[in-house]
Amino acid sequence: MAAVRPCLGRVLPGSSILFLCDMQEKFRHIMYFPQIVSVAARMLKVAQLLEVPAMLTEQYPQGLGPTVPELGAEGLQPLPKTCFSMVPVVQQELDARPQLRSVLLCGIETQACILHTALDLLERGLQVHVVVDACTSRSQVDRLVALARLRQSGAFLSTSEGLILQLVGDASHPQFKEIQKIIKEPVPDSGLLGLFQGQNPLFH
Repeated sequence: MAAVRPCLGRVLPGSSILFLCDMQEKFRHIMYFPQIVSVAARMLKVAQLLEVPAMLTEQYPQGLGPTVPELGAEGLQPLPKTCFSMVPVVQQELDARPQLRSVLLCGIETQACILHTALDLLERGLQVHVVVDACTSRSQVDRLVALARLRQSGAFLSTSEGLILQLVGDASHPQFKEIQKIIKEPVPDSGLLGLFQGQNPLFH
């Protein structure tokens, strides 16, 4: 009997979508917020260069404010929500894309809207790639445990650069020079080394 082939988690522009979750004004106090917004903005720039669609949500914008301008998402129509998952408000877009295989997920908070969204997407049979340097939480304990929980549930934990290089695929790509300029800019420190270093039992 042939062995079951593991899911490799390959990411291709034609079957991927970028989700930008709730990076709003009232969340500016969250630890590493400027850093994760900067990385999410990088992901959005690359998505636009490679014609990867992007979806943007806002959690209860009447109370939590609009998306912060530094994300650079002015060209996207924000979808307001109250549910902790993005999936109910993006359902129509998902249904309209039968070729969709991979969702690249950025935003806040890791233990709340990111986790809920990922679980809903996994339940639909989609591959979820959590951009770890573009997600954070008020509590770094919540962030750490949520990342471990996401991995246990079958989501892929990836860095922004790892996903960008998967999307572009080849240095001969016509957009590679522009993308190279983006990834040459240093990624801001969002405290990930402190979460992953040493013998962390959550990631065994």
